Parts: sequence; C-alpha cells; structure tokens
Amino acid sequence: MEHPATAPTSPAPTAPPTAEPRPATTEVHGTTRVDDYEWLREKDSPEVTAYLEAENAYTQARTAHLADLRQTIFEEIKARTLETDLSVPTRIRGHWYYSRSYEGLEYGASCRVPALGEDDWSPPKPAEHCSPTEPALPGEELLLDLNALAEGHDFFSLGGSSVSPDAGLLAYSTDVTGDERYTVRVKDLASGELLPDEITGVIGGATWNREGTDLYYTTVDDSWRADKIWRHRLGTAQAEDELVLHETDGRFWVGVGRTRSDRFLVIASGSKTTSEYHYLDADSPGSGWQLFAGRREGLEYSLDHCVLGGQDVFLVLHNATGPDFEIGTAPVAPTEPQRWEPLVPHDPAVRLEDVDAFAGHVVVHQRSEGLTQLRILELGDSAEQPVTDDYLVRFDAEVYTVGSGSNPNFRQPTVRLGYTTMAVPASVYDYDVRTRDLTLLRRTPVLGGYDPADYEEHRLWATADDGEQVPISIVCRRGAREDAGGGTAPIPVLLYGYGAYEMSMDPYFSKPRLSLLDRGAGFAIAHVRGGGEMGRRWYDDGKLARKQNTFSDFIACARHLVETGWTRPEVLVAEGASAGGLLMGAVANQAPELFGGVVAGVPFVDALTSMLDSTLPLTVTEYDEWGNPEADPEVFAYLSGYSPYDNVAAVDYPPILAETSLNDTRVLYVEPAKWIARLRATATGRRDFLLRTEMAAGHGGVSGRYKSWHDRAFTLAWILDRMGLAETPPAVPLP
Repeated sequence: MEHPATAPTSPAPTAPPTAEPRPATTEVHGTTRVDDYEWLREKDSPEVTAYLEAENAYTQARTAHLADLRQTIFEEIKARTLETDLSVPTRIRGHWYYSRSYEGLEYGASCRVPALGEDDWSPPKPAEHCSPTEPALPGEELLLDLNALAEGHDFFSLGGSSVSPDAGLLAYSTDVTGDERYTVRVKDLASGELLPDEITGVIGGATWNREGTDLYYTTVDDSWRADKIWRHRLGTAQAEDELVLHETDGRFWVGVGRTRSDRFLVIASGSKTTSEYHYLDADSPGSGWQLFAGRREGLEYSLDHCVLGGQDVFLVLHNATGPDFEIGTAPVAPTEPQRWEPLVPHDPAVRLEDVDAFAGHVVVHQRSEGLTQLRILELGDSAEQPVTDDYLVRFDAEVYTVGSGSNPNFRQPTVRLGYTTMAVPASVYDYDVRTRDLTLLRRTPVLGGYDPADYEEHRLWATADDGEQVPISIVCRRGAREDAGGGTAPIPVLLYGYGAYEMSMDPYFSKPRLSLLDRGAGFAIAHVRGGGEMGRRWYDDGKLARKQNTFSDFIACARHLVETGWTRPEVLVAEGASAGGLLMGAVANQAPELFGGVVAGVPFVDALTSMLDSTLPLTVTEYDEWGNPEADPEVFAYLSGYSPYDNVAAVDYPPILAETSLNDTRVLYVEPAKWIARLRATATGRRDFLLRTEMAAGHGGVSGRYKSWHDRAFTLAWILDRMGLAETPPAVPLP
C-alpha cells in the first residue's frame, strides 16, 4: 500500500501534503521521546524527495496570487541596481585588485591593474559608464571569470582567492553543490593556464607561504568540524600533502592564515570558549611551528605581528583580565599570559572585538553602548613612547555600523573602512592616519532617485522580563506613521532577530528592503541577548542555561513596538534565519498572538534532536553554546523546554513560512520539514504553514544575484501579504 507522502501529485495542490506519522521512540535520562517524523531524515529516499517536492508544489499553489507581486519586487530590486559595476580597487603589493559585475549575468569577475609606484595609495577610478566588453581601467587583467566557472552548474560559490607573493599565481576555490566542500585550483596568471594541482575537500580557501611554493589549507572530519591543516607543495599530488596539525578535541576547530606583515603563518585552534595559536616564523623557518600559549579553559586570545617602539612584538587580544578583552603585547616567542603587557587595558564599558596591526598604526575594532567603533593607535619609533595618539574615527548618526574593509598592506598609510546605516547605502572610505582626512571613495549606487533623507531611523529600547534594556534599531519612510490628524498611527513592521554565537546584528542597508519601506512598512532589528551588541555579558546571558533570555527579549521588543504605537500584532511579522530560525520557532510557541506572520530561514528548530546526536555536523563543537543534553540531564530538561519542534502545541499559530535548502550541511533540511509536519498535525485555528525547499543549494540559499533577488522577492511578497500591503503600490514608483 502506498504511503501518502509517496504520491505528491494525488492530492490537489490546494491541499497540504500529509506526512504519515511513523513513531520513533527513544529513551533519554528516563524520559521517553516520541518522534513521528524522523523518517524524513532519509535524504536519498525517493519518498522523502517526493514529499519535499509536494511541499514545494503546495507552497507555489498557495502563493500563486502573489506571482505578479514577486515579479514586481524583483524588477524593483533590479531597477535600483547598477548592474554593470565594479568595486573600489584594493592595493595588494604591486597591483590594484577589484571585482566587476555585468548586466544580465549572474556572477562577476575579478580583475587587477598595476600600481603606479610605491607611494600610489589613491585607488584608480574607472571611466564613467564603462562598457562590459571594455577594460574598466587601463591595463586591466582578467583573473577569474566567475560566469565561465559557473557554467553548467545549478549552484556555484567562490570560496576564496589568493594571489601568490610574487603576483604570478592565483589560488582559488569553488563549490558547485552547496555543501561547502571546496576544490582549490591554481592559475598561472602569465599564461592563463591551470597548474595540474587540484586539492579537494577543502573548507574555504588556501594560504600561500611567503616564498609562493606552498599552500596551506583546512579540511573537515565526518561531523563537518575543521580539524586538519595541510601543506601542499606545488607540483605534487594531494596524496603527498603534509599533515601540519590535527585537532583531536571534538570541541575545537582550526584555521590557518598569514599575518599582514607577511612574516608569520599562524594556525588558530578554537572552541566557543578557549583558543590556542601556533606560529611559523618565515625569517626562521627551520625553527618549525611554535606554540605561543597553550590552551586554558576559558582563555580566548588572538595573535598579530606588530612593530612597537622599534621592536617586533605580538599583539594579543585576550580575555585573561576581563570578559570584554584587553590588547596586550608579548615577545616574538612562546609567552604565557602572565607575561602579556597591557597596551589597551580591559574596560567593562567597551568590548574589544579585533585588532589589526600596520607599520605605523594599529586599528582596534570595538563596540560601546550597542554601536560599533574604530579606534586608531598611532605608533611611535621609541620604546619610551610606543603610542603617540589614541582616538576614535567619529560618525554622527544615531544608528550606524562601521568597520574596516580590505587592508592587506602592512605599510599602507590609510585605513579602508566601511560605513552604513539602515538608510545610507554601504559606503567605502579611506582614512588617512597622518592627516586624519576621511575620503568617501564610493557609496553603493541606488538607482531610481533614492534619497536617504526620505527615511527616518531610530534607536528604541524595550524592557525585558528581568528589567534589562534591549536595543531596537528601526527604519521607515519619513512620515509613514503620520495620520490625517497630524498624529502617529501604527504601521506594519518586519522585526528581525538572531541572538546567538555573540554575532551582532548591526544596522545595515538593503535594497530589497526598500520594497517594504516604500509600501509603508517599517523594518526593525531586535538586538537580543545571545548576540554581542552590548558586550560579552550580552552573549553570556543568552546561551546555555540562559537561552530563554533570547526569546523573552524578542517578545519584549515585539510588545514594545505594539505598546508604543509603532505597529499592531496582526501586521507585525517576525523573521530570523539559522539560529535566528530557532528564535522564530520559540517565539511562535511562546507568544503566537503577537505576530501576524513568521519567516524562518534554514531554521534550527529541532535543536534537541540535533544536540543529542554527536555524529551530526557541528554538534560537538556546539556544546559550549547549547549544552550537552546527552551527558547532562539538566541540559536535556532545559533544551526540552524551549526546542521549537518539541514544544509545538494545540494553539492557533500565526502563518509560518519555513525556507530551507536540501544540501545545507549546517542546519539540515529535515529540521524545518519535521517542524512543519508537526505544526500541521497539532496546531488549531488557521494552520497556515508553508515549507519551501531549494533542491540545489546550501546554507546560504541559491547562488547567483538574479536567483537570489527572485528568492528574496518570494519572501518579501509573502511578508507584504501578511501585512495587508500586497496591493499597495510603492510611494515612489520606479521607472
């Protein structure tokens, strides 16, 4: 007898597919778990494929009335985009490197032109309205044509590219399935030919040694943990590559890189709470790899090379003296933490996040009161005065994001930085450390007469259940809340959240978002605990046994927007992805009455099942974030209390759109598939649940810019429909 899920074409597309309950029972810490839909994990089963395709067909049928709106939004995104364009060139040694995009093509190209001399630090400017068939700059050399590389593949991603120190070779990596296992190849830039070298199974890209003879790269184990660093000698087979380091602790992962000064190769081993560095001195390669400071549970640090007061030192960003980190200095030698000398002492009001060393200055990435900052330390030549000045690069906006951009040259006198707000498009500046002049090089063009002054941005504060003040960043068209009587009226709002891994969801500009704003909606980011917006304590208060703070913070932000008149529950839509998708599932369970719709992208909604299976990708490395429910009954009970899939109840949920990818190796497609199936079988009331699965993509979704625009247009059309704005024309129609 055929199961219902094996016959996706038998029900009418207006009826949702039915996943047959097939109870699977497990015993954990004396508790019996019954899972009716675990059978959907069989990715290679034709039955599962048929079920996912049936869900896609149902989703298309249920959203068919939005087809015209989807196309309109896609055309709006396209009309706002300068399709034939190029990035601001970045100097690496003797060349300026940049990327190009072309109208009508999914992918771009990477190019370079020679620099004019050692003192040439002003990036060249292309001719206006450069034709796609012509060089953008005199002497242009095409390095990689990504459209040619993507030809014949449904999915394509460039993992990384790196030019050899002598600028003659280019190592680049590609992924054509979405599983984030890359293949590295090497191109001879003089002849345009590929070398016979081919390295498979790589995570990310590859790093050159200073001589340009070797490539260092990282591979993963069966659980998708980056565990091995290898050295590949050009001209040899991958089977002959040298294993440089094997990280055997399942909580730790590894990575390899080169300091900006080019003197040191470094290997980082890190867990969520502990780190360790090895280094190789190119000036003394015979000394081999050295351990800088051995791992100590809870000690996190990073390493960079700097010349301070005329002496070579390591800059050490560490938390040995406080949770918000300090920058110390150490000799170029193995050095224990008690010998690290403070350069920028720990300050509980300022979270130090990163540090970049240059020949004449140091750039500190930090945040305070929820906003990002760039701090400059100007360096002197004497040991008596190693730092001659210490100041911030200032911006006046109420809500903004600033960070340094591509700065590969150790001796460059400028700092390339990026700046954006929710209304101001991404902007590239050069900051001259000597003159303190800030020069705008480029602001991402937004066509169609876009003016940032037409939008208003605000920083709001919601009060959480425990009294904590939670920041909200919000943007809307100027005057969108004004009613005919001169007061303010509620507007539809899309509320976005993440809240995990100390990742900060800082304010950012988005061209697709304008299709919401111009139809009268607002967009807000809830900077909930679990992220890093307010320092390390913000992260600590939103993980492990305090994870519930993430969910209650988001709910508090939603209630604040309603209670202060910004919006109404029926037109308030929530959105989050990955760990933010777990957030969406939790708030849908805990406060379904607050939302008119929920979008969950690649959502980690079956968290308990995943964390109970140490063979799954990433599980062991995630113990420091979520806990180990297999080993600890208290962790099991706590996770059981919030895991979205385990807490689906017989209540009236808001409409939910779950979006996933079949080849996602981080959050498996089965999690949202099971979640939607259980919601359909359990919920009461509307039961308006959609599952959309990309059948040829990974964690980041589809590849190619036009495909990604169509993908986002689908989601935005669904959101506008939930807000009651599907028939509302934009305030400023685009040509």
